[in-house]
Amino acid sequence: MIRRLLNSVVSQKQDERRAELYRNLIRHEAKIGGQLFGAVPYGGRREFFCLDEHTWIWHEEWADAKGQRRAKTTRYDIRPNGMILKAQDGQPYREVTDQEASRLYQAVVEYERRVNTELYSAVA
Repeated sequence: MIRRLLNSVVSQKQDERRAELYRNLIRHEAKIGGQLFGAVPYGGRREFFCLDEHTWIWHEEWADAKGQRRAKTTRYDIRPNGMILKAQDGQPYREVTDQEASRLYQAVVEYERRVNTELYSAVA
């Protein structure tokens, strides 16, 4: 009984460590991805990252001309048939244009190159 309890506690701690490591890696990847499109303006934040095998997220925060904080989140869902759907800030999904799909593809290729070089090459 005690052994089972100890194993459960150890397993839970390992799961928590894995989850925290995963969150930290995603945050770092998002920061690298946010720099793909140029310097982030002072006081702003930009993130671009792969959430899972079918989902890419673009998030940006900035201050407008009146100093009001603004934010925009774009979610790209890539379907198995190759269709790419996009939703922004809770709006319904819509299919992206061929030009936007091409830009997304280029961003994903560069993202993977930079993340692999800057983050994962040291552990490979």
